[in-house]
Amino acid sequence: MREILNSIFYQNRTGCQWAYLPHDLPPKSATYYYFALWRDDGTDQAIHDLLRCQAREKAGRREDPSAIILDTQSIRAANHVPAMTTGKDAGKKVPGRKRGLAVDALGLIIAVVVTAASVTDTVIGVRLLDKVVDHNPSVTRAWVDAGFKHDLGIHGALLGVDVEVVKRSGTSSGFVPIAKRWVVEQVNGTLMLHRRLVREYESRPESSVSRTLWASAANLVRRLTGTSTPSWR
Repeated sequence: MREILNSIFYQNRTGCQWAYLPHDLPPKSATYYYFALWRDDGTDQAIHDLLRCQAREKAGRREDPSAIILDTQSIRAANHVPAMTTGKDAGKKVPGRKRGLAVDALGLIIAVVVTAASVTDTVIGVRLLDKVVDHNPSVTRAWVDAGFKHDLGIHGALLGVDVEVVKRSGTSSGFVPIAKRWVVEQVNGTLMLHRRLVREYESRPESSVSRTLWASAANLVRRLTGTSTPSWR
């Protein structure tokens, strides 16, 4: 099982195809079997959430967060990805899929949603809040950017979550980290260190969610052990 995990982590980090896994790792058939099995039965989510709880405790926080930050990121899709699961982000002009994240104040992922890029941020935000409340009812506050519309605030109120829009400063020029929101932006950048997530290669959005969870799990393991991994760049 450890070698299966090594294969998943290796592929996530390097972005190689299934058939090009190194020969000293388990074969494609075994690795993909467990990847798909754990994706479908929720084992990947369970492993990730247990690691996240340990990371929060190590940082002196409670296991369950009380506040989250939401954001989306549009990712270009490879040419073999089914057109029925992709779209075009009208604002950013990116054809592919959109990855929605809900993270806590430490930058640890609480929920992931992957949709066609044509889906609005508000719809993704609603799905994220539903997932967060189902698994972490302790959350009572969420921060979002101006891309999330008023409907999200109404949905959050129905769930008992106070949604606050954090806007950019109109007087600052260039890149300026925005209070509260910078955490999720940093998480998006960290995920890009896993080359499999730089472009949308998965045929199924569920596989993309699993890929994100495994990349986050690898980051959590490094937090817990105090080790680092060289960047593929």
